[in-house]
Amino acid sequence: MKKIPLLGLMVVLNMSCTTQKISIANIDPTKYMNTITADELKTHLYIVASDEMEGRETGSAGQKKAGLYLINEYKKNGISFPTGASDFYQKIPAAFLNAKRNENLPDSENVWAFIEGSEKPNEILVISAHYDHVGAKNGEIYNGADDDGSGTVALLEIAQAFQIAKKAGHGPKRSILFLHVTGEEHGLHGSRYYSENPLFPLANTITDINIDMIGRRDEAHAGSNNYVYVIGANRLSTDLDNICTIANAKYTNLDLDYKYNDPKDPNHFYERSDHYNFAKYGIPSVFLFNGVHADYHKPTDSPDKIEYDALTKRAQFAFVTAWELANRTERPIVDKK
Repeated sequence: MKKIPLLGLMVVLNMSCTTQKISIANIDPTKYMNTITADELKTHLYIVASDEMEGRETGSAGQKKAGLYLINEYKKNGISFPTGASDFYQKIPAAFLNAKRNENLPDSENVWAFIEGSEKPNEILVISAHYDHVGAKNGEIYNGADDDGSGTVALLEIAQAFQIAKKAGHGPKRSILFLHVTGEEHGLHGSRYYSENPLFPLANTITDINIDMIGRRDEAHAGSNNYVYVIGANRLSTDLDNICTIANAKYTNLDLDYKYNDPKDPNHFYERSDHYNFAKYGIPSVFLFNGVHADYHKPTDSPDKIEYDALTKRAQFAFVTAWELANRTERPIVDKK
């Protein structure tokens, strides 16, 4: 090995550190965003929302098959389970799932995967989606392609995009927990279990990006699917709201619709998906949503009705928002009650 004089070594090390900081701070995420494709989302969704999964009822054999599919995809991409966990499952006992109202649910599991941060590994960004649905009724399978197969497969693609960036030397500064929660359809049970039994301290959790139904359009947007409802971003943190707006303006140019963010909206969607179990502990949270449609909670919510261009762009928006959150200097400030 060639010797380098001490002064020269210091210069080289300084240049190396400076270059590394510049490359991580200033890297354009567009090429990683573009690895999230309609073809891959469609491939995943036709499996996750297939009849083989039997509607993914909480704790059912079909949901467990879907969970195994997710885990195998993470393994294929070289993404492991979180530090401190023994496998890809956060097991949830039936006693917890049935404590509020006994629906005779069996034991179930959240599925989690993890990419460790390069500079602030103890600060955690959570990206969540529920992978359960309502099973089968009267001999008909409720496939739940939009609710929430769309969010489920978006998480797979977002994780893959971050892992590709990491392999290129541009891994996130903060750690990212990809959290597929169970029991949402029965009362947000999986996310409630995680928030009450967190793997990482809630004080270290900087934000939850929750994705629940992003593959269709509603009647209010009959003329265009180039939109997404943004719910909750400004409820706790002006920073988070600004980050969503800036990330969209820089990379995706969706119409950000805040209709359901109004606390007076009678639908109360803010309280009806899994981000709420983070927000109630003061964690800045944002819920991405396409609104309800004629196939909501019906056996006709099938993968052939998904608008894959819209699903792609909304998943890309979630990715670039996560990119900004994972790599910015400071975590979002909580400045509202």
